[in-house]
Amino acid sequence: MDHCSCESAKALGHLRTARGQIDGIVRMIEEDRYCIDVSNQIMAAMAVLKKANLIIIRQHMNSCVKEAMRAEDASEKIDEISSILEKYLG
Repeated sequence: MDHCSCESAKALGHLRTARGQIDGIVRMIEEDRYCIDVSNQIMAAMAVLKKANLIIIRQHMNSCVKEAMRAEDASEKIDEISSILEKYLG
């Protein structure tokens, strides 16, 4: 993943943002804040996690999957991507 360090940095940024949002959500619950406000913050954290996940999947496809295709041994990598898509869409 060395050649994808820029994308990794973006994913890490999103993950750090999500961590901050989750810490804020915990505080909101501890402070007995309005449920809809808490729910909105949970959805915001989920959206940031989704962005981070898409970056990681894109990196995987641009590195590991491409390498496997060059080696003509991509079936395992394709199965991995299919499994992720099933979880994502299911």
